[in-house]
Amino acid sequence: MDKIKILWVDDEIDLLKPHILFLEKKNYEVTTCNNGLDAVALFEEDNFDIVFLDENMPGMSGLETLSEMKEKKSAIPMIMITKSEEEYIMEEAIGSKIADYLIKPVNPNQILLSLKKNLDDSRLITEKTTLDYQKEFRKISMELAMVNSYEDWVELYKKLLFWEMKLEDINDQAMIEILESQKVEANSQFGKYIERNYEDWFAPKADKPIQSHDLFKELVVPEIKKKDKPILFVVIDNLRYDQWKSFETVISNYYKLEKEVPYFSILPTATQYARNAIFSGLLPLDMEKKHPEYWKNDVEDGGKNLYEAEFLSAQLKRLGLNIKEDYFKITN
Repeated sequence: MDKIKILWVDDEIDLLKPHILFLEKKNYEVTTCNNGLDAVALFEEDNFDIVFLDENMPGMSGLETLSEMKEKKSAIPMIMITKSEEEYIMEEAIGSKIADYLIKPVNPNQILLSLKKNLDDSRLITEKTTLDYQKEFRKISMELAMVNSYEDWVELYKKLLFWEMKLEDINDQAMIEILESQKVEANSQFGKYIERNYEDWFAPKADKPIQSHDLFKELVVPEIKKKDKPILFVVIDNLRYDQWKSFETVISNYYKLEKEVPYFSILPTATQYARNAIFSGLLPLDMEKKHPEYWKNDVEDGGKNLYEAEFLSAQLKRLGLNIKEDYFKITN
């Protein structure tokens, strides 16, 4: 395997000789330079794997050198090293998409960690994730044989989803196939669990999960009652939990997640039943009895979810909530 090639730029490069010798003993190839102008020329003519860049240099500064290098080869990771802890320098460097930011004095192990984090992280993460899942596989199999409550099923589903996303990140096809077999078994067992327990959930005072028709009353109404400010209630059709987790980080830029509460859809999960149940707070038979003007049976023509705003208004009134609501529907 070819050596990892490092370009290290620092106007006091001679003082870093012990660090360079340390890296060379670890089989890294280090090219040194003491100014930004020469560094840009070296960077352009050779194929370096990573750059260590001092921020405070005479002539062309570290930030200016970084900008020049990024214009030429933007994919090469660059580590900024500086004595300064001034916030604007950190912000400039981070805004320029540096791979890491180290404060002097740095020790050799800090440098080594930064190298591994930026160049060897994929292999290390793959090995650790694979090993961790192999350890977890037996535990999940045992839990699958013993799970017997809706709370346990929620936790098992989250665990399977966690490993699915971890294994997809490292793209280990063999481990993904093993996990898929566990998911198939889990789906089969969960289906049998629903067959045994679903009907009992509708008995008075049953120990049951929150379902579609309870969701608004159980989770949204308490928020309305305790806060004297508007509530934004968003329903996204056909959104699975794994899909939510995949873009949760985007939403977290705008909203702070306080808690996650799972619920079980009523069956059938088709829009006219499960989604209308969320807005109306009623089961299908009750929707048909109380709101025949809005309800459509399978055999009837017409849209099956055209009256969500009316269902929601009726539910608010039934719950004794005299509030103004606005309803907006976005479709594709």
